[in-house]
Amino acid sequence: MKKKIFSGVQPTGNLHLGNYLGAIKNFVELNNDSENECVFCVVDLHAITVAQDPKQLKNNIYETVATFIASGIDPQKSIIFNQSKVSAHSEAAWILSCVARMGWLNRMTQFKEKAGKDKEKASIGLYSYPVLMAADILLYDATHVPVGDDQKQHLELCRDIAQKFNNDFKVDNFFISPEPLIQKEFSRIMSLKDGTKKMSKSELSDLSRINLTDEKDQIINKIKKAKTDPLPLPSNIDELNKRPEAKNLIGIYSSLTESTLEKTVEKFSEKNFSDFKENLSQVLVEKIVPISSEIKKLLGEKKYLDEVLADGCKKAETFSSKKIKKIHEIVGF
Repeated sequence: MKKKIFSGVQPTGNLHLGNYLGAIKNFVELNNDSENECVFCVVDLHAITVAQDPKQLKNNIYETVATFIASGIDPQKSIIFNQSKVSAHSEAAWILSCVARMGWLNRMTQFKEKAGKDKEKASIGLYSYPVLMAADILLYDATHVPVGDDQKQHLELCRDIAQKFNNDFKVDNFFISPEPLIQKEFSRIMSLKDGTKKMSKSELSDLSRINLTDEKDQIINKIKKAKTDPLPLPSNIDELNKRPEAKNLIGIYSSLTESTLEKTVEKFSEKNFSDFKENLSQVLVEKIVPISSEIKKLLGEKKYLDEVLADGCKKAETFSSKKIKKIHEIVGF
C-alpha cells in the first residue's frame, strides 16, 4: 500500500534555508517517490493565529506555492492547495475540538513559548490550533506526517484525538493514527550569527539567514560573514558538538551534499574556516540560486499559481468532503 503523506507550511513569507532543509527538501523527495501519495497544504488558517497584513498574507501564499514548485514539488504528482479554500478543515476542527481535552492542550509547550508571559492576551486560535492541525491530517487519512522536533508533540495530540473519537463513537479505525516521518542525517539549521539560536525570519539581521530568494553575491557574502570560532575545523564529532557555529555550518554542508556529519568532519578536519566557507558557498549557490530564480519567475505568473491552487483545492475538496460527510453521520448531524 502507498503511504499517504500530509504536511503543511505556514505562509509567513521570506522562506529560508532552515525551511528548505528542515521541510521542503524532504517534501521533494517524498513527492518523487512513486510509493507515496502526498498532500502539501499552505496552512493560511494557521497563519492568522497571529496578526497578519491581509495583502501581505495573500502574497505570502503565492510565495509559498512558488517555493514548493521551484524546489521541485510537481503539482501533477502531489496535491498543493491552501487550507482556507477547503471548508472541511474549519468544520472538522470544530468537531474535533469537542473531542479534545483542555488538559491535552495545556501541555502543548509551543503555545507556552509563543504566548510567553502574556498568554492571557494570546488568541484562542493560537491556543487551539493543534486541534486544527489534527483535523488537517485526519481528513486525508494520512498514514505519515513529516515532523521536526517542535511538531512531535502536536502529532501525538493528533493521535490522541483520533483514538478518542474512534472510542467515543465506537468506530474502530475510522480515523487513522498517523506515524511521524523523521528525516535521517538532518541537522537543525541555526542562525549564521549565533549557532545556539534557530535560523529565523524574525531575527533582525538579514545576515543571520540564507533566504531562498537570495542571489549568488548575497549568499557568498553571508557565508563569508557567518560567525565562527578561532580554532581550525574539528577533527571528530565530540569536538564538533562543543562548537555550535562549526556544527551549524558543517550541518548545512552535510544536508546539502547528502553526506553524514562524520564524513564531512573527516573531509575538512583541521582545515581553516576560510577554505571550508568557499566550499560551502559553492554548494549553496549551486542549490539555492536556481530555486531563487524560479521563485521570482513564478511570482510573475500569478495566473499559473492560481491554476495550481484551484486544481489542488478541487482534489482536496473531493477527498475531504467525503470524510466530513461520514463524520456528520457518525456524530449524528
